[in-house]
Order: sequence, then structure tokens, then C-alpha cells
Amino acid sequence: MQGEAIALVGPSGSGKSSLLMLIGGLEQPSSGQIFIYNKEISGLDQGTMTAFRRKMIGVIFQSFHLMPTMTALENVMIPLEIMGAENIYDRSNEALKKVGLSKRITHYPAELSGGEQQRVALARAIVTRPKLILADEPTGNLDKDSGDMVTEMLFDLKTEAGSTMIIVTHSTNLAKKCDRQISISNGEIRQNKKKDNETII
Repeated sequence: MQGEAIALVGPSGSGKSSLLMLIGGLEQPSSGQIFIYNKEISGLDQGTMTAFRRKMIGVIFQSFHLMPTMTALENVMIPLEIMGAENIYDRSNEALKKVGLSKRITHYPAELSGGEQQRVALARAIVTRPKLILADEPTGNLDKDSGDMVTEMLFDLKTEAGSTMIIVTHSTNLAKKCDRQISISNGEIRQNKKKDNETII
């Protein structure tokens, strides 16, 4: 459902991150079909998939994936520049303001803490107001305080943009904040009900 937050949970090696990468078109399935907003993406060529992802999907990685030779502001500007959007500077500056980094826009990733780098990654992911946010262990490399801050900002930004969000996480607290939990284990995908036992979907 549009606007939902969904947690993908399960043991390490169960395929959570692989499933997320398939949903985002960053990996190709060996068989079957993948539909995102009624569009089959599994058969798209790389260029078409990149254009679709740029328009519809924001991706947040555990390891930030910021460009080390670019400032925080320049990193956030990247997706807008690729799209050929207008008001790139103002939109990027506003996105960094929303994650509390308006005074750090000229700093390079090496000059930022881990929590600050992840907040730059959040700003970059939401600056295009994507319909779908994919987050792969967004707090996995952060201490508790930074992780809590990033989690709060992530949900606030999702709500503001009206985006659907799918999060891969080992954090019980983060998973509980989501509307639904889907677990992957032993090749089975199950939806975790809040009160009842698991049911296979």
C-alpha cells in the first residue's frame, strides 16, 4: 500500500539485501518478473532501468556511498543534476536542512561523522521525492544515538514525501516502527502479523 513502511527481517544470508536490490533494479532476477507501480522492471535494459529508478526510487545504503571528492551539498545535488531538474541548489540545500546539516553543506564526507554521512545519504535519497524508498541496514554502521536520530529522520522524510519505504534491518526497534514486517528464512517469505502467528504469503 502506498505510504507504508515495510521491514524485511531475517537471519544473515537469507537474501534480504538481494531481494531489496532486485526490487530496485540493481540486480537482475534469474527467472520470474518484478513489477513496480504496475511496470515490469525485470526485462528493462540498463539505461531504461536507470531512468525509471532515478524518477521513482530512492536508495539508502548501509555504507553511505557518498562521493569522497564532493561536498555534502554536491553529493545531494547528483540525482537532480542527472534528472536535469530545476532549482537544484535550493532543493539540495533544503534537503540538507531537513536532516539538520545546513551548516555542513561545504564539508566533504571525510570531515563528517558516520551519522552525518548517513544523513547526507538520506537527503540525497529523498531530494527527488521518490515514490519508493529502499533502505539497506540504514543504521547498521551507526552508534545507538546516531541510529535513533537517523531512524526518526527517515520516517519523518518518508511521511512528508508520502513515499512507500522498504527497510532491510536486524534492528528489532526499527522493525517495530514499520507498518508491516516480512521475514525471509530458509527460502520462504512470511508476513509477520502483529498478534497472530506468521502466515506464508
